[in-house]
Amino acid sequence: MNAKDRGRSRRRFLTEGAALAGLLSPAAAGVLGAMQSANGQTATPKPEAAAKDTRAYGERSHFENSVRTPVSYGSSFNLLPESLEPPPDSDTPLQDSIGIITPSGLHYITSRWRSKPPDIDPQQHRLLIHGMVDHPLILTMDELKRLPSVSRVHFIECAGNTSPYEKPNAETVQETHGRTSCSEWTGVLLSLLLKEAGVQKGASWLVAESADAGKHSVSITLSKAMFDAMLVYGQNGEAVRPEQGYPLRLLVPGFEGVRNVKWLRRIKVVDGPYLAKAESTGYSILRPNLDGKALWYNFELGPKSVITFSASGSRKLSGPGFYEISGLAWSGGGAIRRVEVSTDGGRTWKDAQIQEPVHRVAHTRFRLGWNWDGKEAVLQSRCTDDQGSVQPSLAEFAKTWGVKPEYFKETQKNRQNVNHFNAIQPWRVASDGSVHNAIWL
Repeated sequence: MNAKDRGRSRRRFLTEGAALAGLLSPAAAGVLGAMQSANGQTATPKPEAAAKDTRAYGERSHFENSVRTPVSYGSSFNLLPESLEPPPDSDTPLQDSIGIITPSGLHYITSRWRSKPPDIDPQQHRLLIHGMVDHPLILTMDELKRLPSVSRVHFIECAGNTSPYEKPNAETVQETHGRTSCSEWTGVLLSLLLKEAGVQKGASWLVAESADAGKHSVSITLSKAMFDAMLVYGQNGEAVRPEQGYPLRLLVPGFEGVRNVKWLRRIKVVDGPYLAKAESTGYSILRPNLDGKALWYNFELGPKSVITFSASGSRKLSGPGFYEISGLAWSGGGAIRRVEVSTDGGRTWKDAQIQEPVHRVAHTRFRLGWNWDGKEAVLQSRCTDDQGSVQPSLAEFAKTWGVKPEYFKETQKNRQNVNHFNAIQPWRVASDGSVHNAIWL
């Protein structure tokens, strides 16, 4: 196929006569070197931007003080030079959440396997799609934003969220579950560009790479990329925040957070997974029921829920009477269809009211009225998604690992990491109204 024919084929996927002239650059020798140079440039702040105008952008009331809490795990998780190390991880204050959308400024941050957020000028940034494709593509941010876009509500969750290994003494919902957040994301479906590039026979995986100094890379299946993966540049109605991947990130709905590559620089279409650093170390968890072997690619996050109000570990009930138990449920496998709440430690369950609309692979708000009699109570929730998957109890989760529940209580001491931990989270309400993490009761 000559250059002229390639030019015609690149226009085939746009409807209503729209043209791609000037949008897609042809493959060229030395393209990786050019990408490296382009993505290494930084923005030069304008002098007038130095003075902050709170009325021009807007600030919340000074009476509102809900913030992310920093969590540091030491240098053992990041092997980059100190000058490139990112700031500490930060957890979302789910106990203060209203509805299902997480404010962009409260979205959790996990910097493990990454370096300090790069200061990328969007006018200089380029996205490369290459590898096993007929027509490699190089696109600017302006070119991406000219393509057909979608806006979808999805959660992102760290694979280690709720892991007893990382937070064995967690007391609040922010500490136990704070590494999940939900936003409205805007961007381009990855399938659109993969179809335009022309995926070759035999291709089955993608390798996505970041533009940060550490060049964070991960593998995802081609089938998932073609199903619902997105290249996002918008978050909650504005540009993606720098800590969330400005100006462009990969969104892989329902897959563990590490797969959602920030500061996306290139995507290579390949015929197998690449076993990048993060994949071959921190995300390959040894499983007792597999005779010490690991699940190398355990992508999808299971159904999970947590009560966030009236039993969050950070609030104290003022006295007997009526309370609305409220919380969030989500699943990497689909939409939440049912949430049950128990106020007696799991002996009996009641269906909670689910707030509409319910989005697929998104936080879902649930509510249940409760009259507290002032006696000790244990509150917990469990959810079911539209695939029929039910959130397990601690005993049920332990069974899938081939261990007893006590195994997870000792993971920190034994240095046995646990990812995708989605056991039911109980909260004990003491007679004085104080709320405590009761998962080990």
